[in-house]
Amino acid sequence: MTNIVSPVAGTISKAPPRRDIGIKRRYAAERRFQAYGIAAIAFGLIFLFILLWTVIGKGYTAFQQTSITLPIEFAEKTIDPNNKRATDPSVLIAANYPVLLRDAIVKQLNINASSRPDVREATAMLSKGAPIQLRDMVVADPSIIGKTVNVTLLADANIDSANKGQIDLSVEEKNRKVSDKQVGWMNELKASGALTKEFNTGLFVNGNSSRPEAAGLGVALIGSLYLMLIVLVLSLPIGVAASIYLEEFAPKNKLTDLIEVNINNLAAVPSIVYGLLGLSVFINFIGLPRSASLVGGLVLTLMTLPTIIIATRAALRAVPPSIRAAALGLGASKMQMVFHHVLPLAMPGILTGTIIGLAHALGETAPLLLIGMVAFVANAPTTPLDPSTALPVQVYMWANEAERAFVERTSGAIIVLLLFLVAMNMGAILLRRRFERRW
Repeated sequence: MTNIVSPVAGTISKAPPRRDIGIKRRYAAERRFQAYGIAAIAFGLIFLFILLWTVIGKGYTAFQQTSITLPIEFAEKTIDPNNKRATDPSVLIAANYPVLLRDAIVKQLNINASSRPDVREATAMLSKGAPIQLRDMVVADPSIIGKTVNVTLLADANIDSANKGQIDLSVEEKNRKVSDKQVGWMNELKASGALTKEFNTGLFVNGNSSRPEAAGLGVALIGSLYLMLIVLVLSLPIGVAASIYLEEFAPKNKLTDLIEVNINNLAAVPSIVYGLLGLSVFINFIGLPRSASLVGGLVLTLMTLPTIIIATRAALRAVPPSIRAAALGLGASKMQMVFHHVLPLAMPGILTGTIIGLAHALGETAPLLLIGMVAFVANAPTTPLDPSTALPVQVYMWANEAERAFVERTSGAIIVLLLFLVAMNMGAILLRRRFERRW
């Protein structure tokens, strides 16, 4: 303790000890560090909220679709005027179904059929795929010819956007894709109950399409399922087997050290490099079909293996040595010790690492683009050798489309992809908490 003489009053005061000053400084530094950490977390949460708000705000409308229900008269004079369908079924395919749609919409809106501009605008309110829907109905059930049936048809993408409030109808007519007449007819159909918004099942079952109202994620979902099955079937046993050998059986020498370093390096290699490898080896050298789920699964397996090997080795290393010593002391062989005692205890960590690796593979786009899975695929693949696409690639393709209606489709596909990723990561967390043992 140091005595200090006050120059004013001549009194003697005691200065605070250096130890107290050091403690205060450490406490102040600790408070600053906590403030920095809270600020960093808040900063990340703000950007996460902005991201989710933007994606959900633009994409939630993709789960609804505007449809128009019309009484369609399947007139025989239009579909099969010469009554040849019994001997020549192809006449049902070649029939003039747009005329049926034109007559139905003109009658529903009480439009003068001689006014060609009005008829053209009214018919444009329906999806360009509506004639195909009528054709499929007639081919599937020719008995409806000569009858009037209420048919629910997809509305055109512009009408769908206007009905969802995505087009500003207050601007001048020449600056928007929906005319004033179409707005009036849309309100008329809505008032009569013919124009409604329904849950968009087509988003999950339809394939890709150049028409936004008919485009869906069906092919991408099946392709992603094939990819994940191939990655799971190949990467899990190979990754676990390699980890067990390196951790439990391999001698510790320069070769195994080199292998470990390379595995860690492979986990950090950009994914596009794996795409180049798959293009040169699986497609150009082996000759596997381009755009096939099998090639994509093999490429993603190579990319996922280092992650699974590292996670599995960490899980094996976390099992206490006493478990190994006890098993060997009771007469178990090394193989029995690994597979009967160590591996079951490490399984929660292995499953967690595998699911995280699969989630990482599910969100990859670059390697799939290089192997041709960016192709326009309208029909669902039946085998892993058929052309297909994947969810992240579908997002990429829709994001490059010029149509305004593809904006909500893109955000809707992102929402679906995020839900899959969140579900997989939550599954990994639940598995770890359910089976984890603390030593």
